[in-house]
Amino acid sequence: MAAVRLLGHGGLDRLVYSRDVPVPSAGPGEVLIKVSACGMNNTDVWVREGAYGTEDDPAAVSTWRRQGNTLTFPRIQGTDTVGRVVATGEGVDCGRIGERVMVDFSIYNRDDDSLADIDYMGHGRDGGYAEYMTLPAENAHVVSTDMSDIELATFCCAYLTGERMLERARLAAGEIVLVTGASGGVGSGIIQLARARGAIPIALTASGKEQAMLDIGAEAVVTRGSGDLFLAVATAAKGRAIDVVADLVGGVIFNDLLKILRPEGRYTTAGAIAGPVVQLDLRTMYLKQLELHGSSQGSRADFRRLVGYIEAKKIRPLVGGVYPLSEFHRAQTDFMQKNFVGKLVVVPDAIA
Repeated sequence: MAAVRLLGHGGLDRLVYSRDVPVPSAGPGEVLIKVSACGMNNTDVWVREGAYGTEDDPAAVSTWRRQGNTLTFPRIQGTDTVGRVVATGEGVDCGRIGERVMVDFSIYNRDDDSLADIDYMGHGRDGGYAEYMTLPAENAHVVSTDMSDIELATFCCAYLTGERMLERARLAAGEIVLVTGASGGVGSGIIQLARARGAIPIALTASGKEQAMLDIGAEAVVTRGSGDLFLAVATAAKGRAIDVVADLVGGVIFNDLLKILRPEGRYTTAGAIAGPVVQLDLRTMYLKQLELHGSSQGSRADFRRLVGYIEAKKIRPLVGGVYPLSEFHRAQTDFMQKNFVGKLVVVPDAIA
């Protein structure tokens, strides 16, 4: 089969497209799917670069997990996978063959909803940047929707991550949430997920993307780099307090985001695209009684809510571009330049 394999940490040259990768076989409790689409994420890039650091050395080349490395090379990345079941392993009903499924990419490693030992497909085992993929049958979900495969492939990682962030921060109806990095996959998902909860999202994004943010549900938009962030957010919120900050950016604005929060406000993060090492004035945190939440991926319950939102048409896909698997380098280059809104999706060449 054709697949893009990550051969080691480094640049784009470490991602190699090959047409002679063996088709995997479904093991006990597993299904084999023929992949039709797979969405792209920041995690793909950071894992390729080894950009996660360690608790002792933020600059160290390291992979995604803090609980012990499960990444081996070569590895097929890709989390947001949609496809059809074409074979079943021992113990799986062969009647599942033919189902169109969206993949819950999480490897939970526990029976409860704790994420203390979470891993994911595309890291701990092969993912969807290929023509075929195996996975546990319980992670292959039929979703009742008329969306195309490409549209369905925009949701899982980004929206699941966003839903977990909002769940941890307990975002409630009527509250205001400031979303940084709002035009990306997770950020644009959070805007819609906040609306699904009855909350009011304000977007922080780059110049030129303001109207796109309003179109997907932002109440107001703050343009990044346009002056005093505290004042700009206060103006956008029309004087109302900011209850929650959902941050995907980090970097130099981190402490300003804590200043923006109301007393007893909640900060939640699942990304640091502007810089993972930040300055924190602890006095701001403790004198304002703030909560700070780190978040990554989502639980089984979060995934079920996400499917419910899709089926109820409370959220919609945002396809920023579609690329054939053989042009993966171009796709990831465009992804890193961030000149799009929503998600980029990769499809097998036979479908492109």
